[in-house]
Amino acid sequence: MSDLSRHADALRALPPSCGPVRLVAVDGHAGSGKSTFAARLAAALGGAPVLHLDDLATHEELFGWMGRLREQVLLPLSRGEAARYAPYDWTERRFGPVRTLEPAPVVLVEGVGAGRREVRPRLAALCWMELGPKVSWERGRTRDGAGLTEFWDGWTVAEERHFADDPSRPHADVLVRQLPEGYAWQEGPGATAGANRFVTDGRRMAPPY
Repeated sequence: MSDLSRHADALRALPPSCGPVRLVAVDGHAGSGKSTFAARLAAALGGAPVLHLDDLATHEELFGWMGRLREQVLLPLSRGEAARYAPYDWTERRFGPVRTLEPAPVVLVEGVGAGRREVRPRLAALCWMELGPKVSWERGRTRDGAGLTEFWDGWTVAEERHFADDPSRPHADVLVRQLPEGYAWQEGPGATAGANRFVTDGRRMAPPY
């Protein structure tokens, strides 16, 4: 059993939060490892759908995607219907062909701001990647190369502004730290004695690796 399998089981056991769907957010600073973690968690969930917020953002609206997320994804899922959205092409600077995201027992939404205040009421759980901004941003800059330096300069300003106005970490149910092998999965500041605490309750689950 992988280090995420038992946590996947706990997520499946949470009450639905968006119609029939348990919507789980993976938030954190750019470069903190959200996409990789979401992919591994999705695999542990048996192939859960993953929505990447990069597909809804644009160069002009780095954090102005809430309307698209609400209308194209959240509302259809809340009705038990498939979501249909047109992912943004960051090279062509335009929206591409429409994709379909089917409702499933657990759907992951990953990206900076996935746990913003307008999304939280529809979340079954909010996971925060526990890596500071400076280290995360340096990892992202190294990954993307010198050609995107100007973009990153603008991004970090926008991200700082977003989290200053609408921080996600204080509401996180889970703090996730990447280890050399696997992840440490710890109770976050937003966890309560209610359903979400089940995700990290050491008395009901084995301790995180």
